Amino acid sequence: MPPVISALFAFMAALFRSRVSLHLEHVALRHQLAVYQRTVHRVHLRPTDRLFWAWLSRLWPGWRDALAFVQPRTVIAWQQQRFCHHWRRLSQQGTAGRPAVASEVRELIQAMWQANPTWGSPRIVGELHKLGIKVGKSIVETYRVRPRTPSSPTWKTFLANHVQDLVALDFFVVPTVRHTVLFVLVILAHHRRRVVHFNITEHPTAAWTAQQVVDAFPWGEAPRYLLRDRDRIYGASFRRRVRHMGIEHVVIAPRSPWQNPYVERLIGSIRRECLDHVIVLHEQHLRRLLTEYLHYYHHWRTYRALDMDWPRPRPVQRPEHGLIWEVPEVGGLHHHYERRAA
Repeated sequence: MPPVISALFAFMAALFRSRVSLHLEHVALRHQLAVYQRTVHRVHLRPTDRLFWAWLSRLWPGWRDALAFVQPRTVIAWQQQRFCHHWRRLSQQGTAGRPAVASEVRELIQAMWQANPTWGSPRIVGELHKLGIKVGKSIVETYRVRPRTPSSPTWKTFLANHVQDLVALDFFVVPTVRHTVLFVLVILAHHRRRVVHFNITEHPTAAWTAQQVVDAFPWGEAPRYLLRDRDRIYGASFRRRVRHMGIEHVVIAPRSPWQNPYVERLIGSIRRECLDHVIVLHEQHLRRLLTEYLHYYHHWRTYRALDMDWPRPRPVQRPEHGLIWEVPEVGGLHHHYERRAA
């Protein structure tokens, strides 16, 4: 039985007992309380116990003399806590926080920001007030359309804007079975990811590299921009020769190959799909491998950036064109599929 109920029953029974019996019971309870105070270090109280003493403190002036297991100020703190909880419960009966903004108003605010980029939030607030919609400046700022790209053009934006006039070049090395290191230069046109030119040498120089650019664009077809890294192979003679062709250099940041992503991806594809599966014997062998792979790359290999098309577009073959044939490429490392008439 809870202590509060026991105390109420004891109070009702005490109304019908004699005064001497009450005094003796009082002495016995006092003695037990003294023993209890010496042996028990901490009392565990329930919410009903706190409610009982808060109620008793308002009805009986002598409650402080009978209180032993806690301090009187603790009971007063219980009363103050109950008072705060009561008024907090009354004040929070409705929905907490500001009223929600209707979805139509949010969409209208965002549409105003997009259609009028030079407007500020006070002007949008005034425009909404004229439409009978009363919102504050903070609400308009909350639903403001944030631009996803920074105000200044990024490197990715530069590549996208000049994809028609931009080529990139880079070297990669291939060791042979005789421990000879061959240097392969590839020149890639960003538009359609087409390999314009490649060549192999054992001793690259700035003059040799400049001559490869001339060979790649022999008939005045030079692009506007040439994207390259900061390798020392692109020396003064290379820069002077390329500048005379009307090509502007675009040099990436130090140790930032991600700024030349297309040619780096091409080199990775050549390694993963061709060179990692063969042992290169000599320069002629490497040249034959790369020629076969680049033929497959240009005519048959699908490219996700081109919507699964080829650098040199090929028309779709309908079922009426014939049966599907499997044709090996690059010595059987890859295969392409085409329809042929029976």
